[in-house]
Amino acid sequence: MTDEQQTYHIPVLLHESIKGMELHDGGTYVDLTFGGGGHSREILRCMGINSRLFGFDQDEDAEQNIPQDGRFTFVRSNFRYLHNFLRYYGVEQVDAILADLGVSSHHFDDSTRGFSFRFDGKLDMRMNKRAGITAADIINTYEEEQLANLFYLYGELKNSRKLAAALVKARSQKTINTIGEFLEIIKPFFGKEREKKELAKTFQALRIEVNHEMEALKEMLKAAIQALKPGGRLVVITYHSLEDRMVKNVIKTGNVEGKMKQDFYGNIEAPLRAVCKIITPTDEEEARNPRSRSAKLRIAEKIR
Repeated sequence: MTDEQQTYHIPVLLHESIKGMELHDGGTYVDLTFGGGGHSREILRCMGINSRLFGFDQDEDAEQNIPQDGRFTFVRSNFRYLHNFLRYYGVEQVDAILADLGVSSHHFDDSTRGFSFRFDGKLDMRMNKRAGITAADIINTYEEEQLANLFYLYGELKNSRKLAAALVKARSQKTINTIGEFLEIIKPFFGKEREKKELAKTFQALRIEVNHEMEALKEMLKAAIQALKPGGRLVVITYHSLEDRMVKNVIKTGNVEGKMKQDFYGNIEAPLRAVCKIITPTDEEEARNPRSRSAKLRIAEKIR
C-alpha cells in the first residue's frame, strides 16, 4: 500500500474481515465501501486469478485509488443500488459481500468536505458531491422539531431540543453557512470535559441525515441477502449502535426491524446465520488506528 493510500484511509479489521469472506479461486466478490481501496487490495491479493471483485463507492475521490487489476470493476454508485448494478454486469449471485460502514479518514481530514469540526469551511458533508442537500441546507431549513429529532436519534444527544432551538433562533438573524458559525452556536451547550465527544455526535447526526445513511443501509442489507449465493458470506463492520442494531437484526431475523417470522412448524424463517461472535479491534490495532475503537465486525452466512 502506498503512502497516499495509507493516508486516505487505514482499513479497519482488515485480516479478520477478509478471513470472514472465505475467499476461493473462481469466486465473485463485492466490496461495497471501496474508499481508499485497502480492503479491496487485500481481497485481490487473496482471492485467486479466476475470481472477480466489484468495488462500490459514490465519492469521486475514491476513483484515484482504483487498482490496475483486470479482475476488478469499479462501480461509482451508492451501495443501496447493489442489486441493479450486479444485474447490469450480468451477475446473478456472489460468494461474499464486504461493507465497512466507517467514514474514510480522507473525508475527516479534507477541510473542504465539512465532515470534521477540526477545520472551518462550508457545512457540506455530502459523500456524493454531485447531488443532494448539504448540512447547511438542513441546519437552515428543517423545522425545529425535525432538527431535535435527528440530533437525538442519530447523535443520541440528550440536549437535542436545546440545540435545535438555538439553531433556529440564530438562523433567523443570519444564515448558517460555515462550520465556524455552526460551532459558535452549539459549543456553549457542551461541557469542556465532553466537548469533543458531543461535537463528534452532532456532526455524525448531520452526516447521517445528509447522506440518508440509515435508509441506504436498509436497502443495501436487503439487496445483499438477495445477491448472496447459499453459503455466501456477509461481512459488515459497523461504528455506531444504530447501524449495528440493523445489521444484528438482519442476521437474526432477515429484516432490520428484528421482527421474527416463523413457518408453520414454529421455525424462525431467517435467510442468514451468524458464524461467529462479534469481533472487535485488538488493543494493538486501536493504538495504531484510534478511529477503529468503536468498530464491530459481524459475519453471517446465507443458509437458504
